[in-house]
This record gives sequence, structure tokens and C-alpha cells, in this order.
Amino acid sequence: MSSKEGSGGFRKRKHDNFPHNQRREGKDVNSSSPVMLAFKSFQQELDARHDKYERLVKLSRDITVESKRTIFLLHRITSAPDTEEILTDSEIKLDGVRQKILQVAQELSGEDMHQFHRAITTGLQEYVEAVSFQHFIKTRSLISMDEINKQLIFTTEEYGKENKTPSSDAQDKQFGTWRLKITPVDYLLGVADLTGELMRMCINSVGNGDIDTPFEVSQFLRQVYDGFSFIGNTGPYEVSKKLYTLKQSLAKVENACYALKVRGSEIPKHMLADVFSVKTEMIDQEEGIS
Repeated sequence: MSSKEGSGGFRKRKHDNFPHNQRREGKDVNSSSPVMLAFKSFQQELDARHDKYERLVKLSRDITVESKRTIFLLHRITSAPDTEEILTDSEIKLDGVRQKILQVAQELSGEDMHQFHRAITTGLQEYVEAVSFQHFIKTRSLISMDEINKQLIFTTEEYGKENKTPSSDAQDKQFGTWRLKITPVDYLLGVADLTGELMRMCINSVGNGDIDTPFEVSQFLRQVYDGFSFIGNTGPYEVSKKLYTLKQSLAKVENACYALKVRGSEIPKHMLADVFSVKTEMIDQEEGIS
């Protein structure tokens, strides 16, 4: 009891150390003082930057969703009879994604992209994955970062009338184009995610009796894995972290090729997918144990 009184008394005495006339009271601050004007300008600048960041996050989310839908559409090629129709539809979807990227480029006009890179990197990686997947289906090769960036140059004649922003008039007069460059890190991370989609494409191809695609995918994945191995731990942390997943995808595809090469003649085509899925589960269990 005495301790409580002592502590309470201490708090009371500590409070009484400050006379009433010296306590902090709310006072009217001169809003026209140079300090207040400076801080108001800082507030407006920070609010504008935060609003821009949130708009870029929403655009990145839309780019991610539309890119994923394009990838899902491209996976239908393994079972669809009309490949050209799916490729045409995928190109239309990618054009819609580029419209969103144009809005990102307009938002970043006159800004340092690296200050807002975290807001848009997820969408750009997904776009790289979708574009590279479509390019592989067409050419069985890897699209370069320069080719991707060439598709992200938007002329005012094509897009200026439909996508006007308050600052777009000055942009039209000065440059005539908007552009957004994919960074090397975004490109590498998108290509690393591509390997997972190629592994799924291989599984679907085996299930449909296609014995050529798995070998093409296997050779391509081996080249990509060798390229990432040269980077190793010297590259960005996210790249080295995805190297393990890339290795898993390569192992599954090579296992499919092994099954097709060694036992393909004795296994009916409609059973190849079942044999492949069993072997894939065995690989996953062994990796989990190790």
C-alpha cells in the first residue's frame, strides 16, 4: 500500500514540478511563417508521391492479373487444334497489358523510375514471363531484353488521343513518345519464372502424347540453367533464390525425356502422363527428404 502511495506521490510531485503558467498549451501558430510554408510544401510533395505510388501499385496488380490470364491462355496450345487462333488472342491480351504499361510510363514521366520500382516490379516480371512464354511457343527461343523494351515504346499518334494525362500535352510536344524500360533484374526474374511454365507445358504435352516438345523444352531449360549458373551468387538475391526452383523444373523435364526415350516405345501414349506424374512425385519426395 505504501509503495503504491509512494509511486502515486512521486507522479504527483513530478507533475507539480511544472508550474501551470509554464505548461505546454495549444497556441495559434503563424501559418504564414517561412517554416510552416516550407513544411506545407513538404506535405504536398509527400502526399503527391504517396498517391502516385498507390496508383502504380494498382496498375502493377492489373498488369499481373492480365499477364497471368495470357499465360493460362497459352497453355491451351498443347491441347487445342488451332494454334494460330490462340496466339492471336494472346497477342490481343498482351496489347491490353501494354496499355496498362503505357499508363505506368505516363505516371513515371519526369520521375526517377528506381524510386517507384518496388511498386511495379511484380507486374513487370509477370509481363516478361508472359511475353517470353509466347515467344518460345512461336520460335523455340528466348526473347531478349532489348526486344521486350522495343515493344514498350509508345508513340503519341497511336496512344496520345486515348490516354491523356494532365502532363501529357507537354510530353507530346517535347518527346512525342512514352517509353518504359524493363530492368535487368526484372528480366532475369521473369525468365526464371518462365521455366516453371515450360515445365507445366512439358507435362501437358506428355499427357497429350506429344513426344517432341519435352526434348525441345529440356534443351532450352538446360541452356537457361547454364546461363543462370554463370551468375551464381554474384547476382541479386532474388535471382540466386530462384535458381533452386529452376533446377527442380529442369530435373522434372529431364525425367520426362528419360521416360520417353527409354520406355516410350513400350508405354501407350495415354499412359505416359501417369508414369511421368509418379516419377515427378518420387523426385519431390527425395528432394524433401534431402
